[in-house]
Amino acid sequence: MGEQFNTPRRAGSELLAAITALRDVDRTSLSNEQALELLCDIETAARIVAAISVASVIDVSDRGIPDEAGAGTVKKLLMQTLRLSHAEAGARVAAAKSLGSWHALDGSPREPELPHTAIALADGAISADHARRIAQEMKRIPALTPIAERQAAEEILSDFARTSIPDDIPKVGAEIRAHLDPDGTLTDDHDRQRMRGITIGRQRADGMSPITGEITPTLRALLDPLVAKHARPGMNNPDDPGAPGIVNGNTVIGDTTTNRDALAAAARRDRRSAAQRTHDALLAILHPDNTGQHWGTHRGVPVSTILTMNVADVEKAAGVATTATGGTVPMSEALELAQTSRPFLAVFDHAGAPLHFGLTKRFATREQRMALIATLRGCSRPGCDAPASLCATHHVRDYAKDGPTDITNETLACDACHALIHDGPGGWKTVAMDQHSQYPGRTAWIAPAHIDPTATPKINHRHHAAELLTHALNRIHDRRERERQRHQKRIHRHHPPRITVGSEDNPARIGDISLDTC
Repeated sequence: MGEQFNTPRRAGSELLAAITALRDVDRTSLSNEQALELLCDIETAARIVAAISVASVIDVSDRGIPDEAGAGTVKKLLMQTLRLSHAEAGARVAAAKSLGSWHALDGSPREPELPHTAIALADGAISADHARRIAQEMKRIPALTPIAERQAAEEILSDFARTSIPDDIPKVGAEIRAHLDPDGTLTDDHDRQRMRGITIGRQRADGMSPITGEITPTLRALLDPLVAKHARPGMNNPDDPGAPGIVNGNTVIGDTTTNRDALAAAARRDRRSAAQRTHDALLAILHPDNTGQHWGTHRGVPVSTILTMNVADVEKAAGVATTATGGTVPMSEALELAQTSRPFLAVFDHAGAPLHFGLTKRFATREQRMALIATLRGCSRPGCDAPASLCATHHVRDYAKDGPTDITNETLACDACHALIHDGPGGWKTVAMDQHSQYPGRTAWIAPAHIDPTATPKINHRHHAAELLTHALNRIHDRRERERQRHQKRIHRHHPPRITVGSEDNPARIGDISLDTC
């Protein structure tokens, strides 16, 4: 046992020693690949430690240590002993409740509330953030949902999390709830109105005020396009007297494309965070000099709420409408907004591709851009979550290479991803998927050789929750099929099939499979 962790205390000491040694490693001697491998190993280890921490929190609770220490609750004990914040201590207790194996009154262990998620965390395949998002989605599933369906939902989410980022989990969760509750009896408008609210906290001595709350889908849909325009880098920057916008009296708030050079120069000077830009955008929107008719255009489309509705959902007055900023609005509220809107009719084929708008000029029309918004919903580069409101129209086959300004040759790309497309070393390429592919007409991106040596065209599924769910289900199906085949091989290896030839009334059997003899 000399080299083994023969006691928990020894194990903890060995862990601290290993981490301390790793801290002192000379990283300058590592290659780029080794540095990346080390980063991945550290992350995996941190995730496994998080799973061990869950078990430790449960052990502390079972022993009654919080009462002995005078803390009263596990949460207060963690705050006092580990010097955690109120929020972090609460998060760890919540993780223990959903991922830990607690004990019944008779001392027998109980399975975790989220067993598949607990296994994935213990494997180091997902992070604590993944687990929190999964727990949040599971809480939104109706209590009357059958146990088997709840278990299946948790398995899908945990399996999906193994290969995706936490930000995409709510999308798959929403798609699962739509399948579990196709009639829309989940959170209704009454619940949303009950939860709505914005709290502006007490003004501090420094003059600042905290703000928290939850806003309804309708308010979000109305605010998003305004913020998308006024919070662009370079817009409404109070630290830049020459910035376009309202806050400095530079009321250049119409079509920003007519001030492209000025905005680009201001964006290069902009050092604000995204949160600071949002603050300054709201200040501009609420400024007395600003009124609705002066909001102008954003990327060629009037600054307005763009809603995309499915005809079947409109007929049923159920489901949701999607916005250009990636949000959703309940159909009942969307129809109310549509009563005073200027409608734009976009018709799509069976594959979801918009109608052809053939033009010879370089820049896409407003109608083409709105069709792309309705179809793609956001940046088309795989992994990017930028909504349509932050994207430019991109020629799949470059305009300089005789690429037409047709809807079939256009896609959406955010500014950062758009800059990755070039013919030089490290440049990305875009191609249109042909009619025989799984996603005909969609734009696929080809990563440079140092990222993907196989140059495999890939589609972005992040703006299409149904596709994310389908991929998660396919992975689970493939895994179960492999497990079934391995199980069959084990059975045949330990119990070779016995062949018995029978009569017409007593057919032959091979294992559990019945065969009629000739």
